[in-house]
Amino acid sequence: MAKLILHKLCKDYGTGRPAVNDVSLDIREGGFLALLGPSGCGKTTVLRMIAGFETPSDGSILLGERVLADASGVVPPEKRNMAMVFQSYALWPHMTVAANVGYPLKVRGISGERYRAKVTDALKTVRLEAYAERRPADLSGGQRQRVALARCLVTAPDVVLLDEPLANLDRHLRQEMEETFREFHARSGATMIYVTHDQAEAMALATDVAVMSEGRLLQVASPAEIYARPEGRLVGGLIGQGVVLTLAERGADRRDLEWNDILARLISGQSGEPSMDVLVRPQDVVLGGDGLPAEVVGVLFEGERYALRLKLGDGRLLRAYSRTACIEGERVAVTITAGWRL
Repeated sequence: MAKLILHKLCKDYGTGRPAVNDVSLDIREGGFLALLGPSGCGKTTVLRMIAGFETPSDGSILLGERVLADASGVVPPEKRNMAMVFQSYALWPHMTVAANVGYPLKVRGISGERYRAKVTDALKTVRLEAYAERRPADLSGGQRQRVALARCLVTAPDVVLLDEPLANLDRHLRQEMEETFREFHARSGATMIYVTHDQAEAMALATDVAVMSEGRLLQVASPAEIYARPEGRLVGGLIGQGVVLTLAERGADRRDLEWNDILARLISGQSGEPSMDVLVRPQDVVLGGDGLPAEVVGVLFEGERYALRLKLGDGRLLRAYSRTACIEGERVAVTITAGWRL
């Protein structure tokens, strides 16, 4: 295996705006990258160019020192040693589970004991060896997705590509499959690229998250880094819950702000002053104490906690969490323990 490199990758369908615009990205060997962004941002187009299903308009794709696509030509999908898991599973309904998993081996001319051993090992990896002789129609949605994963694993690919594979599953199955993906990545050692619009999936699964919007790459970082230190308003809005406050800049030379920094700017106002955007997460809004007065304007019970929408005296909105019940219209005091300047 080797590092996958995207260099100034572009895809233009002639619609007036490129679907992918100047995307450069190094995907480390054995890493698990989540391509995250809203529908239409270009993430699936990037995945399809990596797979070889789409030809780049410009730029290049390299796997180690091997050029997969550039101005001089394109390596076809079947010669890239990659595997793809689709949202629809794409299983053959008339074949058994074992036959579905072994199909890529059959295409490569592998048979006999070697064929059977590889299929058995792949099914063991996804804990489906007992289902080898069943048909896809006899399986649950999560089991079918595991069959698709086993089919990827059986050829020992350098790169596994996953195109929103959990979108058709219910919440319980999605959580189960997230654990399956983590196990699959740990056991296979393959480089994995996972397309999703669900930031919770991206944060739970990936070693690195790449955020896209309107065909451009906005930021690449570990889940913890991109959550704590998003670059720009778009990334801050896509990752996690929170609100963005526009505050007076007034000589601020730090990006991580404390309560005293925020309070001074909230109280004094900012008329005519240069401003800055500050992201405030719900867990950094604390109820009680000597904070600013606020009104509870929305309450959502989430099981283990209450998610609150709060309105300050100047009309600004905040989000907060509470372990105890609140009611709309209740007056509370709030303190903002931390903020991040975007």
